[in-house]
Amino acid sequence: MNNNQEHAEIVVIGGGAVGCAVAYSLAKAGKTNVLLLEKEPTVAAVTTPQAAGLVGQVRNTVERTKLAMWSVKTFSQLERDEHPKPGWRQVGSLRIALCDERVAEFHRMKAVADQSGLEVEFIDQQTAQRKWPAMDFHRAKAILWCPSDGYLQPSDLTMSYVAHARKLGVRFQTSSAVRRVVVKDDRVTGVETEGGTIQCDMVVNAAGAHAYHIARGVGLELPIVPVRHEYFVTVHAAGMQPDLPVVRIPDSTLYLRAEINSLLCGGWERASLSTDPREFPLDGTPPGIESDWDVLGWFAEQLAPEMPAVEQMGIRSVFKGWPTFTPDGRFIVGESSRVKGFVMAGGCNAHGVSGSAGIGRHVVESVLDPDPSPYVKSLSPDRFDQSWAWNSAQKEAMHYYETYYDLGH
Repeated sequence: MNNNQEHAEIVVIGGGAVGCAVAYSLAKAGKTNVLLLEKEPTVAAVTTPQAAGLVGQVRNTVERTKLAMWSVKTFSQLERDEHPKPGWRQVGSLRIALCDERVAEFHRMKAVADQSGLEVEFIDQQTAQRKWPAMDFHRAKAILWCPSDGYLQPSDLTMSYVAHARKLGVRFQTSSAVRRVVVKDDRVTGVETEGGTIQCDMVVNAAGAHAYHIARGVGLELPIVPVRHEYFVTVHAAGMQPDLPVVRIPDSTLYLRAEINSLLCGGWERASLSTDPREFPLDGTPPGIESDWDVLGWFAEQLAPEMPAVEQMGIRSVFKGWPTFTPDGRFIVGESSRVKGFVMAGGCNAHGVSGSAGIGRHVVESVLDPDPSPYVKSLSPDRFDQSWAWNSAQKEAMHYYETYYDLGH
């Protein structure tokens, strides 16, 4: 994949799902001189392959709903095109409410979906049972069904972006670690790598857990906080098949889906674990993550009322990573007013895979549209001035993670 270049109009740093989606989106928008740099030997090598791949469109705001809808539209198009495909399975999703307050929230979410043009409906327990026979829905007070939701394989999605972007002229250079972004007179002029300096007019920072370091290197201090997230996949389990809907049980902080003939189950921890990017360098790696069996066991306990058999299922594998979160729970997307040509695509709040196509679209809008929407403008890195404190920002980002499924979130 190596393709050494000395000049590019736009350099994208980071070969995860977000970086590759941004490169693809820029190419679709007509930018033909785009180069993506990835320090690992392959793309999708760090956080992306640890993602569960769930794609849900039901959100609390019209803007977030439409972003997710755009991602689904993109995944569907990629799945219809030639290989490689993103492994997109549009199996639908079930969202289960276990309390009256959650029922009221579901009605508000349906109103947002209706306003956004997203098809959702309430279904009864019997209908849900037919969609997922191995689950017990007797505790469900409301069930919201979205037929166009689904899941995909994160690494397959990334390779699909790469293949389609290459057809449009994007170049990919792997095993190419970035040392720094070169800035002159408050404007990006290039990217220094181990193999030399690449001249460019614009840099898109999609470096995941290292996005903090890339931004700091040009004088921008941004609260991009890596927070641990993990889930487990069981051994072969009766009743599991890949066409089952995705299930979310927010009152139990859980999500689950079939993984071939196994169960994939994860959730949002009540006592999160984060790491400080200031404690590892740009050319280093975040701390290793040990499987937290207490947390994984708690996920299984939470699921047991709806699926008693889960406590007897053996665990085949555990996936974990450091997705990045922000204090306000919103992406950091757009060009900095302090460093012209420096564009952020980070702080994805565990939506880097599912929201990748939408994030790519937002990046395009932020840099190519003369009048971006108020929502896209609100994602700008400029919203974080120099007055914020790291300790409080880290606590707020962790709190956002811990309360992800809380009412009113």
